[in-house]
Amino acid sequence: MSSAKDDKTNGTADKAAGKVKEAAGKVTGNDKTEAKGKAQQAKGEGQKAKGDLKDSIKK
Repeated sequence: MSSAKDDKTNGTADKAAGKVKEAAGKVTGNDKTEAKGKAQQAKGEGQKAKGDLKDSIKK
């Protein structure tokens, strides 16, 4: 099981990578890449929320 800190870090990294993919998709006109970027951002938000939840349970 990953720690809250790991979940938050991985979530933030996924969100950042997703934003880059989304922007690349928009610039190149590639809808598939843009959609993958949006999906990766959503995954990152979920991971970060999981880390936040773990932190709140600890307190």
